Amino acid sequence: MTKRVAIFISGSGSNMVKLLDSMHGDHPARPCVVLSNDPSAKGLELAEARGVPTEVVRHQPFKGDRDAFEHAITGALAHHAPDIICLAGFMRKLTAGFVDPWRGHMLNIHPSLLPKYKGLHTHARALEAGDHLHGCTVHEVTPALDDGPILGQAEVPVQPGDTIDTLSARVLVQEHRLYPAVLERFARGDKRPILLR
Repeated sequence: MTKRVAIFISGSGSNMVKLLDSMHGDHPARPCVVLSNDPSAKGLELAEARGVPTEVVRHQPFKGDRDAFEHAITGALAHHAPDIICLAGFMRKLTAGFVDPWRGHMLNIHPSLLPKYKGLHTHARALEAGDHLHGCTVHEVTPALDDGPILGQAEVPVQPGDTIDTLSARVLVQEHRLYPAVLERFARGDKRPILLR
């Protein structure tokens, strides 16, 4: 049975685009909705241009009431009936109250080789540490930040003279390869980790 995929974004949606464009032919999943907390997110227009329904649930009106915000997200998702949620640059931390019912059905992509550099500023932290290898990770989502079983990683060598911008640009290229590859396997029920170099 074809899996229905909801993708959460907050901005430009470059990973979202790669996911949407991968779900065709004999792919075991199809997009059912793209949801954002920001009505001005460029990714919403890109989803609509591809014929994918969109939803917006702004977080500001909830004034820090995460439970109410997440309840509104659940309501917005209800008639789309997703089987899988892919977080693709969704810049709101989700609580256990939302995550736990989706355990085993929610993915996230993070720009580091987890468990290294959870949270923000991952490229700067890799450069400051003098790392020779950096990259990105797709993992199942748990209530803990950037935690959960790892489903795939893509490695990027750190080059002499790299800046945050040059390193992040190369990591993003690998994100665009890794996330669609992991989603396709995951939608088939295959959770064996992928390593891309």
